[in-house]
Amino acid sequence: MRPMLRTAAFGACLVLTVLACSDGAESTNSSSVVRARHQPTVYPSLAEALTTVDRTFIPRTPRQSAESGPNPSLVEPLADYLGRGFGEIDPGPGDAYVTRVIDDSTAPAPGPNAKRLVRFVHLADLQLADDESPTRLGQFDGSGATSSALRPQDAYLCHMANAAVRTINAIHGKDPIAFTLMGGDNADSAQTNEVDWVLGILSGADDVECDSGDDDDLVPGPDNDGKDPFKAEGLKMPWKWVTGNHDILVQGNLKTDSGNRERALGIEANGGTRRYDNGLAGFVERGDFVVPDPRRALLSRTEVMNKVGSHADGHGLGAAEKASGHATYAFDVEGTPLRVLVLDTAHENGGSEGVIKQSEVDAVIKPLLDKAKAEGKWVILSSHHAASSLGDGTGLGGEIAPGALTTEQWTSFIGSYDNVLFSMVGHSHRHRVTPIKPASGHPHWEVMTSAIADYPHQFRVVEIFDQDNGWIMLRATAVDFSVEGDPIAAEGKRRGVVDFTAGWLPTDDVGAADKNVEIWIKKP
Repeated sequence: MRPMLRTAAFGACLVLTVLACSDGAESTNSSSVVRARHQPTVYPSLAEALTTVDRTFIPRTPRQSAESGPNPSLVEPLADYLGRGFGEIDPGPGDAYVTRVIDDSTAPAPGPNAKRLVRFVHLADLQLADDESPTRLGQFDGSGATSSALRPQDAYLCHMANAAVRTINAIHGKDPIAFTLMGGDNADSAQTNEVDWVLGILSGADDVECDSGDDDDLVPGPDNDGKDPFKAEGLKMPWKWVTGNHDILVQGNLKTDSGNRERALGIEANGGTRRYDNGLAGFVERGDFVVPDPRRALLSRTEVMNKVGSHADGHGLGAAEKASGHATYAFDVEGTPLRVLVLDTAHENGGSEGVIKQSEVDAVIKPLLDKAKAEGKWVILSSHHAASSLGDGTGLGGEIAPGALTTEQWTSFIGSYDNVLFSMVGHSHRHRVTPIKPASGHPHWEVMTSAIADYPHQFRVVEIFDQDNGWIMLRATAVDFSVEGDPIAAEGKRRGVVDFTAGWLPTDDVGAADKNVEIWIKKP
């Protein structure tokens, strides 16, 4: 997640032209909701998908500062930005792999029996959002630390996630992918309907409609706005759950306590939510106009884990995770010495940053690492938060977590295990590859993957090789999701580009050494 919370409004009504908004139907405060106005659109499977090694996309308009123009989530500014080409992209040259070695030496030549051990996908930060929920905080949105209360593409995120799934499946059809590893922040606000959308899109469902309250047909007709239903083909390989702060907190920062549970099911928007009735086209307002919907019920940490763990194959979650509400677990990569250790770094008492308590280390994490060490397993850590994003729980909306480890304490602890090789993380919505080198102990590589929710809207294909020369190499390849055959996903991506080029999406420089990489570390 990028830290929380963009002010006022956006027009979610268009796909090919930003002004093609319908007047909408007058809403009522009735709990009777009529659904499924149109038959779900069935998108064809993709025949192929290119990676950023083959081709990149470059925004046509240079990025400006947020001070240069108004919020692109507002209706008229968005139309102006789109009209001036702020959402357009042009094809660019591919990004070559950059080779990096953990000790800054030169990578040695592979041995005669070098082989690939596994190929998987890292898919982070979908943040599927119910943008009409009364718990939204849209009027707190800004261009700095509070930059994700609103996005121009909020109403399109489900279609964008589905496009990512179709792209992963196309890549899988050419060269098999063993599993997809989530990066956390799968839902945006711990709501039942949001988690249902996540499960439906990732596992497949005949009818996914990411809408709540009244059935909104933003542009009259099927398959032409972000709230129209579609059939999700689902991933053609297993996927593993990772918990992010948005998965268990309201907008990733606030507790799912009794007050917020009541508000989520009510009619009053105190922080500003989107209105689509009476021709308002997605303006953000406060008031008691919200059409209530029981599917917005907030889920506790334990309820989230039980919902996910009881779905299909459980997506990595078993009885212990469902009972504890913490998705800290391990699974082996069949036929290899690799073991993935998933860490639950979200803090149920609020705040967007990660929390790892000493009690969790002692009771669960250390025993799992000791077991992996004793069994000769090479460990890949997986968590939503990077080591640098760990704290004590006292961030915006949070409460202190007694016994929380600092970044230095955590990396020192992990440094005592020479079989920990890599760590897959999300949260910051950018690509980043960092050598983690504690003051004493063993280093490992931390690989951060960008978000589907925000520009550049990419995931990574990850391959790990035993180089038969005393070294292990991880190759990470960034992939833009394909919008072929899906004009709604294409419009969502266009709006995401506007968010970036207009300067409202926080970013820092991401260099070639953080994108497509081949990173080397010595074999344990």
